[in-house]
Amino acid sequence: MPDRTPDQPLTSRGAATHRRILDVATREFAEHGIAGARVERIVAAARTNKAQLYAYFGSKDGLFDAIFFGSLDRIVNVVPIDADDLADWAVRLYDEYLRRPDLIRLATWARLERRPAGHLVEDADRRDDAKLRAIAEAQAAGRVRPGDPFDVLALVIAMSMAWSPVSNVYAATADEPEEAHERRRALLRDAVRRATSPA
Repeated sequence: MPDRTPDQPLTSRGAATHRRILDVATREFAEHGIAGARVERIVAAARTNKAQLYAYFGSKDGLFDAIFFGSLDRIVNVVPIDADDLADWAVRLYDEYLRRPDLIRLATWARLERRPAGHLVEDADRRDDAKLRAIAEAQAAGRVRPGDPFDVLALVIAMSMAWSPVSNVYAATADEPEEAHERRRALLRDAVRRATSPA
C-alpha cells in the first residue's frame, strides 16, 4: 500500500463524497482496469472534482489501492476461513463472488496490470497469515491433507473460482436459477472435500 496517508473526510458531507468516490471508482476499475479507468468519469459520476479525489486518495493508483485492499479485507472479514471445513469455505467464497463480482475483477486487474507472477500483493500487504496458520493447524491435527499450507489454500480458492466472473470456461451470475447454484455448490463441496481430505 502507498506510504501517503490520504486526507480523511471531517464532515458527514465529506464522508458521503468519500463513499461515493469509492463506490463509483469500484465499478470503474472493475470494468476498465487500472490503466483504462478514467478519473474524469469517476468524479463526474461521484458528483465531485479531481481536487477532492486527490485530497482523499493522492492519485488514481492510490484510489485503486484503497479499493483493492479494502476488497481483500472484505473477503477476509465476510468469508472467514474454517480450516476444519474447507469445502464450506469454498462454497461461501463462490457465493461471495456471486454477490460481489467486482471484487474478483479487481483482483484480476491487479494481477494483469501489476503483478503477473508470484503473490498477488507484496509480502507486507498479504492477508493470508491467519488462513495459513489455520490450515497448518488442521494438517497437524490430521484433519487436512499434508502439504504446503499455501498450496492447499491456493487450490481451494482456485476451485471456488471455477464459475467466477473471470472464469475462462463459464461465468455464473446471481441471476441464474437457484438450482444451478445448488448443483455447483454440491459439486464444489464434494470436490474440495476429496481434494483436501487427509486420507
